[in-house]
Amino acid sequence: MRVRVEGESMLPVLRPGDWLVVRRGAEVRPGDLVVARLPGDHSRLIVKRAAWREGDGWWLESDNQRAPGRKDSWDFGAVPASLLVGRVVLRYWPFGRGLRPR
Repeated sequence: MRVRVEGESMLPVLRPGDWLVVRRGAEVRPGDLVVARLPGDHSRLIVKRAAWREGDGWWLESDNQRAPGRKDSWDFGAVPASLLVGRVVLRYWPFGRGLRPR
Protein backbone atom coordinates (compact mmCIF):
# COMPACT_ATOMS: atom_id res chain seq x y z
CA MET A 1 0.00 0.00 0.00
CA ARG A 2 1.22 3.54 -0.75
CA VAL A 3 0.58 6.54 1.52
CA ARG A 4 1.37 10.25 1.04
CA VAL A 5 2.35 12.20 4.16
CA GLU A 6 0.41 15.37 4.88
CA GLY A 7 0.99 17.66 7.82
CA GLU A 8 4.01 18.20 10.04
CA SER A 9 3.27 15.88 12.97
CA MET A 10 6.09 13.47 12.10
CA LEU A 11 8.86 16.03 11.46
CA PRO A 12 11.80 15.70 11.20
CA VAL A 13 11.59 12.02 10.11
CA LEU A 14 8.68 12.45 7.69
CA ARG A 15 7.83 15.62 5.79
CA PRO A 16 4.71 16.70 3.93
CA GLY A 17 4.84 15.25 0.41
CA ASP A 18 6.85 12.14 1.36
CA TRP A 19 5.52 8.90 -0.14
CA LEU A 20 5.65 5.71 1.92
CA VAL A 21 5.24 1.99 1.34
CA VAL A 22 3.17 0.36 4.07
CA ARG A 23 3.11 -3.38 4.70
CA ARG A 24 -0.44 -4.31 5.67
CA GLY A 25 -0.79 -6.56 8.70
CA ALA A 26 2.95 -6.49 9.49
CA GLU A 27 4.08 -7.12 13.04
CA VAL A 28 4.46 -3.87 14.97
CA ARG A 29 7.10 -3.22 17.62
CA PRO A 30 7.64 -0.17 19.82
CA GLY A 31 9.40 2.54 17.80
CA ASP A 32 7.94 1.48 14.43
CA LEU A 33 6.18 3.98 12.19
CA VAL A 34 2.64 2.79 11.49
CA VAL A 35 -0.45 3.78 9.54
CA ALA A 36 -3.76 3.57 11.38
CA ARG A 37 -7.35 4.64 10.92
CA LEU A 38 -8.14 7.79 12.90
CA PRO A 39 -10.36 6.92 15.87
CA GLY A 40 -13.68 8.66 15.39
CA ASP A 41 -13.16 9.07 11.62
CA HIS A 42 -12.14 5.73 10.14
CA SER A 43 -12.10 7.20 6.63
CA ARG A 44 -8.90 9.13 7.51
CA LEU A 45 -5.46 7.56 7.86
CA ILE A 46 -2.74 8.75 10.22
CA VAL A 47 0.99 8.03 10.28
CA LYS A 48 2.38 7.79 13.82
CA ARG A 49 5.05 6.12 15.92
CA ALA A 50 3.99 3.05 17.91
CA ALA A 51 5.20 3.93 21.41
CA TRP A 52 3.95 0.95 23.44
CA ARG A 53 1.28 -1.73 23.61
CA GLU A 54 -1.64 -0.97 25.83
CA GLY A 55 -4.13 -3.79 26.33
CA ASP A 56 -5.36 -4.84 22.88
CA GLY A 57 -4.10 -1.65 21.25
CA TRP A 58 -1.18 0.68 20.70
CA TRP A 59 -0.25 4.08 22.10
CA LEU A 60 0.55 6.11 18.95
CA GLU A 61 2.50 9.36 19.13
CA SER A 62 3.53 12.17 16.82
CA ASP A 63 7.27 12.90 16.69
CA ASN A 64 6.47 16.63 16.52
CA GLN A 65 4.08 17.35 19.39
CA ARG A 66 3.94 21.05 18.44
CA ALA A 67 2.63 20.48 14.92
CA PRO A 68 -0.54 22.40 14.08
CA GLY A 69 -3.58 20.10 14.04
CA ARG A 70 -1.63 17.14 15.38
CA LYS A 71 -3.76 14.26 16.70
CA ASP A 72 -2.41 11.19 18.45
CA SER A 73 -3.00 9.01 21.50
CA TRP A 74 -2.60 12.03 23.79
CA ASP A 75 -5.93 13.15 22.26
CA PHE A 76 -7.82 9.85 21.82
CA GLY A 77 -6.03 7.24 23.94
CA ALA A 78 -4.68 3.89 22.80
CA VAL A 79 -5.71 2.84 19.30
CA PRO A 80 -7.29 -0.62 19.04
CA ALA A 81 -5.15 -3.08 17.08
CA SER A 82 -8.07 -3.48 14.67
CA LEU A 83 -7.49 0.13 13.48
CA LEU A 84 -3.82 -0.43 12.62
CA VAL A 85 -3.44 -0.73 8.85
CA GLY A 86 0.26 -1.61 8.69
CA ARG A 87 3.88 -0.75 9.34
CA VAL A 88 5.86 1.75 7.26
CA VAL A 89 8.69 -0.11 5.54
CA LEU A 90 10.05 2.42 3.04
CA ARG A 91 10.01 6.05 1.99
CA TYR A 92 10.39 6.03 -1.78
CA TRP A 93 9.95 9.71 -2.56
CA PRO A 94 11.76 12.00 -2.48
CA PHE A 95 14.90 10.09 -3.43
CA GLY A 96 18.00 10.39 -1.28
CA ARG A 97 16.36 10.62 2.14
CA GLY A 98 16.33 7.30 3.93
CA LEU A 99 13.76 6.36 6.57
CA ARG A 100 15.42 6.58 9.97
CA PRO A 101 13.88 5.43 13.23
CA ARG A 102 13.71 7.83 16.15
